[in-house]
Formats: sequence, structure tokens, C-alpha cells
Amino acid sequence: MRQIVLDTETTGLSPSQGHRIIEIGCIEIVNRRLTGREFHRFINPERDIDEGAERVHGISRADLENEPRFAEIADDLLDFIREGELIIHNAEFDVGFLEHELKLMRHPQPVITMHAMVLDTLAMARQMHPGQRNSLDALCKRYVVDASGRDVHGALIDAELLARVYLAMTGGQTALSLDAETDISAVSDEKTGARRRREGLELLVVMANDAEKAAHEAMLDRMQSAGPCLWRNS
Repeated sequence: MRQIVLDTETTGLSPSQGHRIIEIGCIEIVNRRLTGREFHRFINPERDIDEGAERVHGISRADLENEPRFAEIADDLLDFIREGELIIHNAEFDVGFLEHELKLMRHPQPVITMHAMVLDTLAMARQMHPGQRNSLDALCKRYVVDASGRDVHGALIDAELLARVYLAMTGGQTALSLDAETDISAVSDEKTGARRRREGLELLVVMANDAEKAAHEAMLDRMQSAGPCLWRNS
């Protein structure tokens, strides 16, 4: 299964107020493993950036003057997400901005679900943790995902953090890349749920001492007084 974790940064809070996308970051997951493939672009929004938004992501309009317009990167983006499942935290926000950009460039297929399915991890988190804070920062703390390297919000780093949070939310992940080694002594079979023992694992066997054996026999004596005891051979 191919999934793409997506995040955006914008000039402000709402496309209805003319705000635009300034950064897109995507991380690819295939069969619950990060593949190392990513899509990352900065975008010239052709407008000013709200002060509040700039404080969040630290990107100024001057930083973007030489970056491409959305219409110039749209085909590459749609090729990257095509026929996958988009994993987005607060999908309504990012999808709203993406569809706004596609409509501005008069794309023939401006609806994101024409290109990929969408999974909202904010809605998922609210179902799993009702009444609790479910921001990306809160989920990183809850699922022990290290976000210490993030000084400001950024589309690519937030997509990577969300990828790790999503894998933890949906059953844990023993390896986050194709080359990573598992660091636990047993892994689960996703089809059966059974535990598979790692090759070469040596188990410590602790034998019962004499006092424990005597206590066990006394318990069997009490059980046998009520009828045949299945746990005793004689």
C-alpha cells in the first residue's frame, strides 16, 4: 500500500482571503515503511505573508522571490501523489489550499480526491483520544516521537514527524526505513497477529525451586479433593 504524508505552509489561514501555499512537503510510505522518496518545493505566492504566519514557519516573501509558482510544480506534485493515500493532519486545511491553487490555475481536475484518497489524522486522533489535545506537537509527545530538531514549522519536517506519529498511532512500527534494523526481540506478523521469535534469540528459563514445587503440589492436593485433577499425571 502506498501512502504519502503531506503538509503545507501558507501565507495565512484561509484561501478565501486570498492566501496561498508557500511550501509543500511529502514523505512516501510503502507497506508501512518510509522509502526515502520525498517531494519538497518552496513556492512563490506572489503576495505578502501575514506576520502571524511568518512567525510560525519563519519564511519571508523575500525568501520566495526566485521560487517557482504553484502552476509550475503542480504536475510534478500530482504525479507524486497519484493513486496513493494522502495522510494529512487537519486535512480540511491543506486540501482546501491545494484545491484553491488548482482552481486558480484552471486545472481540469481541481479536486484532490480525483488524484488520491485522503486520510485525516486529526479526525483519527480525536476518535482515539477524545477530550485531549491532538495537535501534531501533542501527538509527538504522546507517542514519544522526537521533535526536538524542529525550531519552526516546516512542511517537510512536519510531514516526517506526522509519518512517524501515524505509524505509531496505527499499531507501532519496528523499522522506519527499508534499511533500518529492528531493535526489539520479537516482531508481529501483520496478517495473523502472532509473535515471531527473532533468529538466534536465547531465552532465559527459570526453574521452580523446592518450596515452589511443594506449594504447587499442595494446591493440586486441594483441587484433587473435589475430583480428578487434570494437572496431575498420577
